[in-house]
Amino acid sequence: MDQIGYVVEFLAKEVFGKPAYLVGLITLIGLIAARKTTGEVIGGALKATLGFVVLGIGAGAVVGALNPLGELIKGATGAEGVVPTNEAITAIVTANPDYATNIAYAMFFGVLLSLVIARLTPLRYVFLTGHHMLFMATVLTVVLLSAKVTDWLAILTAALGLATMMVIMPAFAHPWMKKVTGNEPVAMGHFGTLGYIAGGAAGQLFKGSKSTEEINFPNSLRFLRDPMVGTAVAMIFIYLLLSIIFLFRAPEATVAELVGSGDIGGVLGILATQFGQALVFGGGVAVILLGVRTILGEIVPAFAGVAEKIVPGAVPALDCPVSFPYAPNAVIIGFLASVVGGLLGFGILAVWLGAAFALPLILPGMIPHFFTGGGAGVFGNATGGRAGAMAGGFVNGLLITLLAAFLVPTMSAIGFPGTTFGDTDFQWFGLVVGNVARIGDITAALGVVVVCAILILIASWWQRRYVETGWVPGGQS
Repeated sequence: MDQIGYVVEFLAKEVFGKPAYLVGLITLIGLIAARKTTGEVIGGALKATLGFVVLGIGAGAVVGALNPLGELIKGATGAEGVVPTNEAITAIVTANPDYATNIAYAMFFGVLLSLVIARLTPLRYVFLTGHHMLFMATVLTVVLLSAKVTDWLAILTAALGLATMMVIMPAFAHPWMKKVTGNEPVAMGHFGTLGYIAGGAAGQLFKGSKSTEEINFPNSLRFLRDPMVGTAVAMIFIYLLLSIIFLFRAPEATVAELVGSGDIGGVLGILATQFGQALVFGGGVAVILLGVRTILGEIVPAFAGVAEKIVPGAVPALDCPVSFPYAPNAVIIGFLASVVGGLLGFGILAVWLGAAFALPLILPGMIPHFFTGGGAGVFGNATGGRAGAMAGGFVNGLLITLLAAFLVPTMSAIGFPGTTFGDTDFQWFGLVVGNVARIGDITAALGVVVVCAILILIASWWQRRYVETGWVPGGQS
């Protein structure tokens, strides 16, 4: 049994849990099913894998640059509170060997079950974002085990919850995703989907606004039309502005300790360091876009083989940066608007909701605001242009802040005080499962099964009623 557990944990963490390997494996299977030559199979699978490696390098650079930006915002505003972090909670939980094994089993069976649901229902989506599978398996398994559900029942119920979310959320987002991509056969496979849908819906209020990609610059500023350059210039301004405000509010030594001051030290060292962080951010975004284009070039054709042999009509559901190349300017606009929405949410919690419902203050976490805010900006731009991108990012920021606050009591109740998830789908589904789990024992597991069945039925109706009929959010482009 120990050997079986080891194999399952290896597959869950080292294959399903690594997006690059998972995408490469699916591409390999698809190309084999499509009867490509040996060279085409090996080359296509490796190129898709390398595309995700490139994307990961870019994401790592962006995340590294976002950490000091979060400190700058806290220092410039003087705000204190909980910062939502998916990775931190998962690291804490999986450090416990008992939890880690159960989560690995839940993730393994969840992936297999998602393919079964995709095969038997109209929800023909194959979710390929491995780290989000791990995060969702973590929150569901821990909530159920904390409700005193027996190990195997908790594993199987968490697997069903994971599988359900892996097929229903791409379906709910797909009309907007088709609007973004121009009907390309790729879906959104990221558990910030409620924020993207809300962003796209908010954008529909601003019909007639020109796209973020049609900004007309005077001749002297034409260089800003390059997405990489435009991103770097915008972030240089933001980093330096926040650094200056922070320096006015706090001693120079404190600012240097929190955000760095390079080799030279002092005020100039702090400003030079943040200038460099802004450039790293711009370069990281450019690398992400390159990685996404590489992945799409390989995995979309390979899925013809998957669709033919394994899940007829299968559509790959990929990580949120898959939407970024379609509107790079909207990514930055959505990110900044999401941070503004997060700050407003912080204010709402401080003035009203926090006291009324005993909720903590939620600070803007730069990582969820960039990735989900950027995606919401792209969705908002697709339906409402520039104004839609701003509205989409803003609504996303408000959502991930308020939902994070409401999830904290649930996380505290299961032994993780002061922690919360940063993306909308972990938040709303965690709240639903957490409240159902309060029933306790086998009844809690049955309640989650009923919730999953209802969600699959609703998503299947949505797929037939809106996705398959070609409904276009906000009307035709």
